[in-house]
Amino acid sequence: MSSRSRRILSACAVLSMISLSACGASADSSGDTAGGGRNPDKLVLSAIPTEDSTTLKQSFQGVIAMLEEETGKQVTFQQATSYAAIIEGQRAKKIDIAVYGPFSYVLARNSGLEIKPAAALVQTKGSKPGYRSYGIVKSGSDIKGLADAEGEKVCFVEPNSTSGYLYPSAGFIEAGLKPKQDIEPVMAGGHDASVLAVANGQCELGFAYEAMVEQQLIDRGEIEKGDVTTIWKSEVIPGSPAAVSSDLETVLKNKIVKALQEKANVDYLKSQGFCDGNCSVGDQGNWGFVKVDDALFDGVRKVCATTKDKQCSG
Repeated sequence: MSSRSRRILSACAVLSMISLSACGASADSSGDTAGGGRNPDKLVLSAIPTEDSTTLKQSFQGVIAMLEEETGKQVTFQQATSYAAIIEGQRAKKIDIAVYGPFSYVLARNSGLEIKPAAALVQTKGSKPGYRSYGIVKSGSDIKGLADAEGEKVCFVEPNSTSGYLYPSAGFIEAGLKPKQDIEPVMAGGHDASVLAVANGQCELGFAYEAMVEQQLIDRGEIEKGDVTTIWKSEVIPGSPAAVSSDLETVLKNKIVKALQEKANVDYLKSQGFCDGNCSVGDQGNWGFVKVDDALFDGVRKVCATTKDKQCSG
């Protein structure tokens, strides 16, 4: 079998996980390519939930409605099961706009995928697109730092998670431990699951993004304040970017990028009637997107250089 055939079959297999149509029907098949780029009749926006969420599509509904008005095209949403599925979906031209984690964005670029980071999510208006990973233990634990976790069961989120795996792995290396040899790693499958596993005593140490630890699970009544203690914080991690496929027709691509940078936020969406009530962008309760460029993600590349994790090579 040729490498091209294997690549196509691989893309089909992954795309089946995100319930896309048959592999032979490309998203650009209904559009012309005037001007040297794809100009599909419909656009596909995709993202992966940051936790066990059933409201991800709803959380992007205002952005979808705004993009439809800005581009004049129907925009559909595809909830993916993994970042790998999003990468392959965008490579196969099944996805036109993808919301990545910062690590998975770097992986996508490393794999040769031609995408442009238009904007990244921020929690509040005026804030910078960044957050931290927290290392947590059950309150009262004897583990006071990452070096104390040698031989213990440690909950990560998943191998492609920036704050739930990559930065914590770099943290262990800096603490003098080899994350694949000196601890017992467990992939919890979600940021919420990682925190709950620690609170329930299933893992001695776990990792999740800061808002999940400090706010979201407490607000939902799934843990009490003080159930877990933060014993490690990462450097600031770039915010999750929305990346637009570079092969789209230039005018269309520029419309999407400009709309994401200037109008994909709660203030604009509310003012124009695209959403009301408890309006947010994404399932982390974000204010919206702000403009970024590729250089913002150099910190992720630096952590990859530290960990030399095989995931970094895509």
